[in-house]
Amino acid sequence: MTRRPFVRLGAAATLLVFAVGATAGCTRKSENDTSGATTRTADQVKIALVPGGAHPYFQPWKTAAAQARSELKLADVTFNETSGWDQTKQNDVVRSLAAQGYNAFGIFGVSPENINASFEDLKRQGFPVASLASCPAGDVNKADFCLSTDVELAAYKAAQAAVQAMGGQGNLVHLTGNKVDSNTQRRIAGVQKAVDETGGKVKLLQTVTDVDKDLQSAQKAVADLLAAKGTQIQGIVNTAYNPAVAAAEGVKQAKLPIKVIAIDDDQTILAGIRDGSVAGTVLQNPVGQATVGAYALLKLSEGCTMSQPGVVVDSGSFVVTTANVASYEADRSAKTDELRKAFDSQYLRCG
Repeated sequence: MTRRPFVRLGAAATLLVFAVGATAGCTRKSENDTSGATTRTADQVKIALVPGGAHPYFQPWKTAAAQARSELKLADVTFNETSGWDQTKQNDVVRSLAAQGYNAFGIFGVSPENINASFEDLKRQGFPVASLASCPAGDVNKADFCLSTDVELAAYKAAQAAVQAMGGQGNLVHLTGNKVDSNTQRRIAGVQKAVDETGGKVKLLQTVTDVDKDLQSAQKAVADLLAAKGTQIQGIVNTAYNPAVAAAEGVKQAKLPIKVIAIDDDQTILAGIRDGSVAGTVLQNPVGQATVGAYALLKLSEGCTMSQPGVVVDSGSFVVTTANVASYEADRSAKTDELRKAFDSQYLRCG
């Protein structure tokens, strides 16, 4: 199952309770529709993209929201990151957006263990719901669909790239997010799989968790790691945003011969790939999540249904090195186009 792109901070969810009135201009549900959804035309659809809080990963959603509104001729698409990594606050934000007339939701839930309850409440009120950049913990997704990075696969790719950059041997360190997060555990599993495949030639020297709260915390963790064990380390693989930036900066400043594999496309990381101080990075597809997510929410609003309710779709991950740092965006765009076609041909049932 695909999971979240990085650590989230938050408490257990409380159920969303919405006061929803009649929607002007909406047509009557068909007799075969048992989902509680109301059919709308594009100019009646108002989509809310709601991350769990402010984080660099989600900034491309802003541009994607504006593009989706224009291209799909929607009534509105808004981006709201004011939840502050608190599930109760996120529920309040979503409730407020519903009261303002937003009627389709793409949500990165703060609490993966509890977000299904929030999804179910939204669905009961007739709103199409997408779990974007994240899936609920466990094997059940109560949103219409989840469009997210397969984080275990992405971590596996990152660790494979690190092993290759290290020449297939040496000590590797893994920097990642919140230890109790189910997605962090999947990332740890992905890294361990790649290490195990070396037959003992690469040793996982240390896994450092809980270092994605903010850049300052990550920078301190990297500085402490390099001071204590820098000469013992041949590679660092990062599966969370802030430690990736911190590792790229820290290793370059320390002038240590450590191969760094990062995550995402912060400018510090891309500059490091270009100057050789960073061996590579694994990119996710936030634009694809937002644009394809908005498209699918529109289709659901128009009366389509999911051929498999709650289906989990991998939005893609891409290894970038000096070989393709100038052209990787074309690969992501191609994946986004492929995802939209897959929703039309495979995941959505229309007509």
